[in-house]
Amino acid sequence: MEGKKRKYGPSTVAVLKVARLGEMGAFLDAETGNTSDDILLHKTQQTHPVNVGDEVEVFLYLDPKRRLTASMRVPKMKEGQIARLKVINVSRDGAFLDVGAERGIFLPYAGMRGRPQVGEVVWAKLYTDKSGRLAVTMEVEDEIRRASRPATQAKVGDMVTGAIYNYTDNGAFLFSRERYIVFIDNKEMKESERPRVGEIVTARVTYVRPDGRLNASLREVKEKAIITDSQRILDLLKSRKGRMPYSDKTSPEVIRDKFQISKAAFKRALGHLIREGLVREEEGWTYLKD
Repeated sequence: MEGKKRKYGPSTVAVLKVARLGEMGAFLDAETGNTSDDILLHKTQQTHPVNVGDEVEVFLYLDPKRRLTASMRVPKMKEGQIARLKVINVSRDGAFLDVGAERGIFLPYAGMRGRPQVGEVVWAKLYTDKSGRLAVTMEVEDEIRRASRPATQAKVGDMVTGAIYNYTDNGAFLFSRERYIVFIDNKEMKESERPRVGEIVTARVTYVRPDGRLNASLREVKEKAIITDSQRILDLLKSRKGRMPYSDKTSPEVIRDKFQISKAAFKRALGHLIREGLVREEEGWTYLKD
């Protein structure tokens, strides 16, 4: 009798009946009518012993010889759920994330936010793709919006910690530990220190929006920033034997390239150093005072 077409494929979760036991482990009925299609559930892939007739939930995957194989280590999250997942492999087509199953679950290139690297942890959602296989996506904006709560307890100056989950042309979005949605404008991040998607950062609340979301900054408060930026200027001066061709007349583009700060921040820091008697300006140059 000719066997039926295979009903099950890799990267899926199924409940299958134990048809027989062997030296290597249990064989699960693939429901094709052909015992040669039975799927091996190796002893090492069993979380507890099984017997003939038992129905077990398994994760199906292809072994190194491209044979359909089963494991009782199934994903620890359900379809439609989001979680912070570790990147365990990256390929030219996408990446694989650890969902607690026997094998990583594929994250297609189109579902990425940024370019995740091995070892990073990112927000992602488990779903079934058009071929019926489990996959993950970093497109979690709708789920985070539903999981979030209004920041009614937050106030300007508070610090919020959470993971970056998306970037737009205008800035980054963070989901805080309090489940607040936090927007960080591009100008509130130093270009050289922009966090990666998935990175956990702490930001300072600058505005509590009427819709219950927050605006925040990764920059230091102005007073602290002046000290930090002043030190950058001093460090460059010392490396150039006490003189540099930059002053408050230098273009914003050059200032940003050389110091990674805005022209306004540079002028504040330079003014601070002049008032402290540490530097002087002359004909577009800045000099360390003896």
